[in-house]
Amino acid sequence: MCITRFYKSLFIFFISLSPLSLAAQDQQAIQIANEYFIQGEYEKAKALYEDLTRDERNIPYIHRNYVRVLNASAETKGAEKYLEKLIRNNPKNITYKIDLEIRYKQLGRNAEAGKLHEQVIQEIKNDAYKTRLASQHYYNNNELDQALKIYLVARKESADPNLYAIELANLYRVMNNKNQMVVEYLNFANANPGNIDQVKNMLQNYLVEEEDLNSLESMLFDIVQKSPENKLYVDLLIWVNLQQKNFNAAFIQARALEKRLKGEGRSLIDIGLIALENSDYESAIKVFEYVISNYKTGVTPILAKRFLIKSREEFVKHTYPVDKDAILSLVKDYEQLVEENGINDNTLEALRSKALLHAFYLDEKDSAIAILHQIIRSPRIDPELSAGSKIDLGDIYVLIEEPWESALLYAQVEKSQKDQPLGYEAKFRNARLSFYKGDFALAKAHLDVLKLATSREIANDAIALSQLIQNNTVFDTTGEAMSSYAAVELLLFQNRKEEALDSLTAMLTKYPGHSLTDEILYLQAKIELEIGRFKPAIEKLKALLASYDRDILGDDAFFKLATIYDRHLKDKEQAMKLYQEFLISYPGSIYVAEARKRFRLLRGDIVN
Repeated sequence: MCITRFYKSLFIFFISLSPLSLAAQDQQAIQIANEYFIQGEYEKAKALYEDLTRDERNIPYIHRNYVRVLNASAETKGAEKYLEKLIRNNPKNITYKIDLEIRYKQLGRNAEAGKLHEQVIQEIKNDAYKTRLASQHYYNNNELDQALKIYLVARKESADPNLYAIELANLYRVMNNKNQMVVEYLNFANANPGNIDQVKNMLQNYLVEEEDLNSLESMLFDIVQKSPENKLYVDLLIWVNLQQKNFNAAFIQARALEKRLKGEGRSLIDIGLIALENSDYESAIKVFEYVISNYKTGVTPILAKRFLIKSREEFVKHTYPVDKDAILSLVKDYEQLVEENGINDNTLEALRSKALLHAFYLDEKDSAIAILHQIIRSPRIDPELSAGSKIDLGDIYVLIEEPWESALLYAQVEKSQKDQPLGYEAKFRNARLSFYKGDFALAKAHLDVLKLATSREIANDAIALSQLIQNNTVFDTTGEAMSSYAAVELLLFQNRKEEALDSLTAMLTKYPGHSLTDEILYLQAKIELEIGRFKPAIEKLKALLASYDRDILGDDAFFKLATIYDRHLKDKEQAMKLYQEFLISYPGSIYVAEARKRFRLLRGDIVN
């Protein structure tokens, strides 16, 4: 009895092993067949796949490749027989029907293909899971029109105009139908307002050409005109204007939205600050003046007053030559702001700006140092404000030629703001200090660390200075010319412009043909411009472009040349001509967006 039970158990054991053994064999055969398929040996692959289809458990692992092999075969009936059998055995499997439909289309049997397609639609149109599955299967087989139709039919059936918006947007993107892609992204945003930032990111990634953004702007403007109460579309219209750096248009839309929502004006402050950061001082001034006139309570008007003075300050500092009387007027404005509002975080920032005007524009360094010490010693001061003021104080010690004091202050900020933007800023200041002193090895060591800084602006500055040192010392082992150039940079920081110009002129004579020549010409042009001597500035830029138009400073020089004619000489025709030439010659430049905007503004396309 026991022996019988033993043999019975042994028999069951071997029976149970058999499928596992077969599965292992099949797995090996699948792998070999797939290798044949990849190598293009379709006949060998076909023979193995046919054998494997006898066990339906293998179908999911071989189906896609096997259908491709059959479709490529001279034997036209093989794929149909295989697929028809699968459909009979699996009538609810949509993908098999789609494969047979595609096969019929390949054979020109369009009526049969159309009939199958209608069957697929009827089966999936009310089932979201099957709709996505079917559309994805069409997509995987490069049947994009059919994939699109599946979603559109299912959407119509649901009576939800926003259903499958993100899927349709992605399909239209692949099909390069940007207008419809945008429509669907807008549908998605409308149905899911919480995902507005995701939509903005996608639009930013995919709408890279000027005409794309123009088209989106027109589309949004039409929608806003028809549905002004829909905040989402107004928000997107503001956003697209900001992308185009059309700050005045963004302000107009935001102003209307703030009125409708009876807001506190903070969104207007944000637009003004973005305009200020992008050097559109006129737009920034316009925004802040409006806020001051129309918002009388809370912190908003205080912020607007401070930022208005700051915008005027930047405008004055970038209008050459700088008007000393305008600087004195700014100092009085800051003083009045502090008197009206007392000492707080907002007015301490105003005092900080005032200190820098004393130091860099009025040659009143003692006043500047006293103000900055007052800020740093203020009770309960924001740590970032304190650290920023220490950096400013370090800069002033560079002005009065006390670099050790500067280095100490920068080091304090590096330590207190470790791995923070201000810490990186302080480290960059120390690197620049080493550069001024001609210690290029130490400067480069600091800069190599800063190349990885989280602040893009600091990282870019570090890369630029590091490249300047590297490119101009590699063949000049003495570093003599680079040391002379660094000394000029220090003179400029100290606002000793005429001395700097004399030194640069001497360098061109002493080091003819040196790799620094383009840097010297560009710096000469920059100084002449700041002094207000526009003709010599133009001559230096043209000299640079004559020999170095394809070098690293080529686009900088060309863009600056255009801006001189535009903003300083007010020569509209010449400025437009230069901007147009710039856009053709330097399509990859970081100045392209601004050049395009200025050209359109001069042509009258944009009203500021």
